[in-house]
Amino acid sequence: MKFFARAAGSVAVTLCAAAMVCATTPGLAVELANTEFLAVDRPDIQTKNVAYPAQVPIPPAPIVPAEWTSEGDQGPQTLADSTKSDARPDADYASLSDAVAAQGIPDSPDDELRCLAIGVYYESKGEPLAGQLAVAEVILNRADSGRFPPSACSVLKQRGQFSFVRGGRLPNVSTGSTAWKTAVAIAKVAREELWESKASNAMFFHARHVSPRWKLAKVASVGNHIFYR
Repeated sequence: MKFFARAAGSVAVTLCAAAMVCATTPGLAVELANTEFLAVDRPDIQTKNVAYPAQVPIPPAPIVPAEWTSEGDQGPQTLADSTKSDARPDADYASLSDAVAAQGIPDSPDDELRCLAIGVYYESKGEPLAGQLAVAEVILNRADSGRFPPSACSVLKQRGQFSFVRGGRLPNVSTGSTAWKTAVAIAKVAREELWESKASNAMFFHARHVSPRWKLAKVASVGNHIFYR
């Protein structure tokens, strides 16, 4: 009898201790209160449906170490940060003329830039900027197409394609003129894709005063030329 009495007393103490823990520990109390008791071994006991609180406490946001805010840190980035790294702020111009005016004109442009500018200069010098950009786009599109030589210089020098080219040699240009500086700026805008041209996918063009009757898809009429692909 003493054994059973001691056992009963021990159980009572344990139950009281558990009740005190539940009463003094909010997290545990909520968890126990929200528990569903399923009648697995007792078919006579029905499942108890418990209504969960309307608002669940939201855990505090993690604290970002101060070291992550320094330059070159490898800490987590927000979506805005990662998107910003891919942006091209130099491409945000109000107009094509603004994009052209923003370009620095190198004294000695690289060969490809020089060839592209020569093509713009001799094919569309004096035309509106949009017309000059469209000519540059055709040269670049040909170089990227796989159907023509793979560079701006070789596209211009391809036999029978550009009337200003003689014997596979490009003509000289007066590099101090405003028209040349504009052609170089247009070439930079086109090569760096800083402005969208109406003839962005064109591969061919001809002057308005001729009618070659090409069986090609017309893309746009810009400046003094009509463009096709």
